[in-house]
Amino acid sequence: MRATTVALGAVAAGAAAAAYAAVYEVRAFVLREVTVPVLPSGSDPLRVLHISDVHLVPTQEAKRAWLRTLAQTEPDLVVNTGDNLAHRQALPAVVESYGDLLDLPGVFVFGSNDYFSPIFKNPARYLLGGTGKASSAKPWWESRPRDLPFEEMRERFTERGWVDLTNRHATLTIDGRRLAFVGVDDPHFGYDILDDEPADTSADLAIGVAHAPYLRVLDRWNALGYPLILAGHTHGGQLCVPFYGALVTNCDLDRQRASGLHQHATPGHDPSWMHVSAGAGTSPYAPVRFACRPEATLLTLTGIDSAGLPA
Repeated sequence: MRATTVALGAVAAGAAAAAYAAVYEVRAFVLREVTVPVLPSGSDPLRVLHISDVHLVPTQEAKRAWLRTLAQTEPDLVVNTGDNLAHRQALPAVVESYGDLLDLPGVFVFGSNDYFSPIFKNPARYLLGGTGKASSAKPWWESRPRDLPFEEMRERFTERGWVDLTNRHATLTIDGRRLAFVGVDDPHFGYDILDDEPADTSADLAIGVAHAPYLRVLDRWNALGYPLILAGHTHGGQLCVPFYGALVTNCDLDRQRASGLHQHATPGHDPSWMHVSAGAGTSPYAPVRFACRPEATLLTLTGIDSAGLPA
């Protein structure tokens, strides 16, 4: 009887420790670094800060303080792949937290949580949906009003110099290099509008930017010749199992590429480098991460004749 009691106590203690660790990781912010050999041979490095899925609530002081430190990385370019907000009053906190990053060259797209405030959902729906499931029309997307200040956020970002890539192309010249971009609105809700315009081969680099890394977007951009694609949305799986990885990706991307630097290729085309950010936040209704720390990533882009260093 005593052995059984001890065993049950050990199980309970283990479960409690796991629960504590899962909640703790929500605040265990980390800056990851990765090298991507994607520029023309012999190019000087270009530093790109990729931030995504901040899901900010104004009272999240630890997250806000960490976000303010990211300007110290002194990137040449900031890429924001959406889901900045998790509260109707969060925009001033987002702008203050990004701080000096908004004065650097930057591009952005929006995610669904830039349009709609979060609502409570059964967490099991996330685990049962996930990987291998393409998005489909859901009635509430059309019937529920967009209640977050996305237009004001767009204005605040663009007036500081960031470029809006919502279903559009753009170019930026940074440190003497011309970068060509294509972006889409959130594919998770089917807001993306894909075109057939090939990547600009006269640019030093062509980059695709999306919130959710759905295969239809990745496939199209790879076929059109984009050497680098940046996305977020997956939260790195958010709940991961050591030595197994992400449980789900919340889109049709495979679990093995839920976060970090990987390649994506379609038949007959050279592979594109793809970086998926695990993001810096969670829904306020599911404030748990396990074996998946909240992150931003500093990508050092180098010449194709150098060695890449996957995250």
